[in-house]
Amino acid sequence: MPTDSHTIPVSLLLGTLAGAREQGKLSDTMLAAVLEASGIDNALLADPGARITAKQYGLLLRQSIEALNDECIGFLSHPMRPGSFALVIRSALGAPTLEIAMRRAAHTFRLLQHDVALHCAREGALAGFTLQFARDDVARRHIAHDMLMRVFWHMLAWLTGKRLPPQRADFSYASSPWDAFHTIMFPCRVQFDRPRSAVWFDAAALDAPVRRDEAALRTLIRHAPENFVLPQPSDYATRAHVRAVLLQSEPEWPDMDAVARRLCMSISTLQRRLAVEGITFQTLKDQLRRDLAIERLSSGSTPIAELAAQLGFADTTAFNRAFKVWTGGTPGSYRRRE
Repeated sequence: MPTDSHTIPVSLLLGTLAGAREQGKLSDTMLAAVLEASGIDNALLADPGARITAKQYGLLLRQSIEALNDECIGFLSHPMRPGSFALVIRSALGAPTLEIAMRRAAHTFRLLQHDVALHCAREGALAGFTLQFARDDVARRHIAHDMLMRVFWHMLAWLTGKRLPPQRADFSYASSPWDAFHTIMFPCRVQFDRPRSAVWFDAAALDAPVRRDEAALRTLIRHAPENFVLPQPSDYATRAHVRAVLLQSEPEWPDMDAVARRLCMSISTLQRRLAVEGITFQTLKDQLRRDLAIERLSSGSTPIAELAAQLGFADTTAFNRAFKVWTGGTPGSYRRRE
């Protein structure tokens, strides 16, 4: 299940709904209903620095799919009816290896829509899949790249029943408003303005057997789409371990040396492993404090001064200053908005 302490930038929410809005499929009335059902204040959409909880974003995805009757939430030119992705995954069950499963899934996906094709690829010691867009209007929607890459990467990992650490994620566009969130969605080296959008992993994984069956698929679908789109602890093992240590140590908020000792590794090893996952210790610590602050402001009534102390700030002023850097607003104004 998703890591609930993560938060999602509102820019990603807007990108998620942009296709449906551009095509006139999501009216203002429908949007208001989706936001209300997801527990999201409409006023947040006008604040580029605002963030929502992972739970709220997960609800938004579910509500949007139901409202639009489209698992791709309007970022393709035609709807992908509910059950489409289950059909894609089902077509890969029973394959002898991950490579054959990937080719079967790519073929089925191509039969269900005509906007984008999935291609299996090799690049030296790496293997992966690339996206080929047939329509420029769809290719311009950055969320189409992000969501399809995330969903198919998780599908492949799920089929083998093991972690499938990405080695690199390439994006054919230059940048997006939620660039900083890419290292959460794809815990690896991320490159923009590449010839094609692709996810790459160790080529040896292609020979891995497919271990899932129909019963496992039914369980998977019950938790979709959150388990495909939202950050999962298994995506980034070291990052998840560090977050867990920090959460358990709150409000002391130990430094990197103390966390490394708790994890039975040297500081240099911890730094190296976090670097592989595309993040530094201090950035991870600040992101966690930001996410906890937003979560607690959204769902509780803890006084600002007490919340500042919980998050390891010397005083309210320091907390206010940090929160403004994170979101563009103060904790007090954010709570009033909620």
